[in-house]
Amino acid sequence: MNVSTTDRIFPRGDESLGNSTHSQTFLQERVALFALAGSILGLTFLVFRIGTTLAVRRQSLLHPSMIAHAIAMSTYFAVWLIARRGHYGARAIRGLENAAIVLPTIFYAAMAAMLPIGFRPDFVMILSLTFIVMTRSILVPSTTRRTVVIVAMVGAMLVAGVYCAFAGADLSPFPGFIHRELSPVTSAIRAGAWWLLTGGLAVTTSHVIYGLRREIHEARRLGQYALEEKLGEGGMGVVYRASHAMLRRPTAVKLLAPERAGVETIARFEREVRLTARLTHPNTITIYDYGRTPEGIFYYAMELLDGASLEAVVEVAGAQPAGRVIHTVSQIASALVEAHAAGLIHRDIKPANIILCERGGMSDVVKVLDFGLVRELEPEGPGPSRAGVVAGTPLYLAPEAIHSPAAIDARVDIYALGCVMYFLLAGDHVFRGRTTMEVCAHHLHTRPIPVGERAKSTLPDELAAIVMDCLEKEPSQRPQSAEALLRRLQGCAAAGSCTPWTMDSARAWWCENGTAMRTHQASPTSSAGSTIAVDLKRR
Repeated sequence: MNVSTTDRIFPRGDESLGNSTHSQTFLQERVALFALAGSILGLTFLVFRIGTTLAVRRQSLLHPSMIAHAIAMSTYFAVWLIARRGHYGARAIRGLENAAIVLPTIFYAAMAAMLPIGFRPDFVMILSLTFIVMTRSILVPSTTRRTVVIVAMVGAMLVAGVYCAFAGADLSPFPGFIHRELSPVTSAIRAGAWWLLTGGLAVTTSHVIYGLRREIHEARRLGQYALEEKLGEGGMGVVYRASHAMLRRPTAVKLLAPERAGVETIARFEREVRLTARLTHPNTITIYDYGRTPEGIFYYAMELLDGASLEAVVEVAGAQPAGRVIHTVSQIASALVEAHAAGLIHRDIKPANIILCERGGMSDVVKVLDFGLVRELEPEGPGPSRAGVVAGTPLYLAPEAIHSPAAIDARVDIYALGCVMYFLLAGDHVFRGRTTMEVCAHHLHTRPIPVGERAKSTLPDELAAIVMDCLEKEPSQRPQSAEALLRRLQGCAAAGSCTPWTMDSARAWWCENGTAMRTHQASPTSSAGSTIAVDLKRR
């Protein structure tokens, strides 16, 4: 299934939350908490320093290092005050976070540089800056990449600060071996080594916590639906098993993938739901509900199908008997009759998008899925139907969908259905190629080998003729509608030239192959077997 998500709370790069008000509020709260923790710890050590200074009276309370310490602590406090008031955009919140990192780092480095060498300013700086990056990695949602950048920035300031602190120090009171130990280069290298260790820990911590937050985010409720296990992932997003809070009805929920989010992608996803919901045929997937989460993630709920795709059936059991192919494809054609009558072209008919399942006690009930590329004969709005865009799966693309994508009609689905029948009967695709372009060239110019020559069993002549007629290069030479194809399939079944596929046949097949189907792992899909959209004009 092709599904697609914008993750507002756990985004990529520096744009951590997108435009969601809820997620921006969450980030603002975490930045405020980070600043509060920094101000509390800074105040604690400042009070300790003041108490020690008053007790030993060896340093003035107005010593520059003491002032720098107080300013660093006050910076945290100011960020906390600002972050806890009002509501800010994502950039402003990240600006506050940066201020809570950069400014205290500068003043703590200045504080350490002003301390006597005996107080080991390098250790003071390591402890201070370790607190900054570790606390931030724990409290503030962030990608690994952003954490690495912050760790590197703070580390550079640490090493430079240590070098400067020891470069002008008077080491004459110390023995010779201490001179070497406290030299600027040695001290800077030692600080850098410690920082590599600390920085690695901070990055790992941020990565783990980010991943845990993301898992919690993905597992939370979507409206009345509680997400459970992930069922699959495709070009447009992710599908989860879910259950309705009140109805307790098993459901599949499709989410827009965060890394694919964009205006056109969201419009296409919403369009798929709207158009699919107009279809009521029992062999078309049923849409229950759709909506958006508070973070702006679009989703829809559909019936949960307990079965297997035609692709998996052939991978496990090989070529299928003629009677079953007629039984299966007749249901697909019947679903397309309604879609085409409604002015919709599927454009991605392929074995992976057709599920054989059990419904109402009957086995081998077909469900046509994934109207993600559906095109209206008279498009109303944005979608994947732009002139010059080849969209579909190369192994099942009609010739006119390749050379004239703007002029296609419902007969592209007839061609794809011919490819599906060929695949079911022969156990292999009509054409194969090393590249997508090679496969497309075959669709354009190569006459397919007659299916009767590649089928694993003897085929009725009429069925073989139907398949080859659907694969004609010229649309005018194919069956002109899904209804015409359906009538020919029904006539072929009525002629009795092959063993009919009955309910008992279906049950027997599932009893024999059910375990293998449940444990089957889909083979890796080549680019020719994946849904694509190529803009020929831009290429």
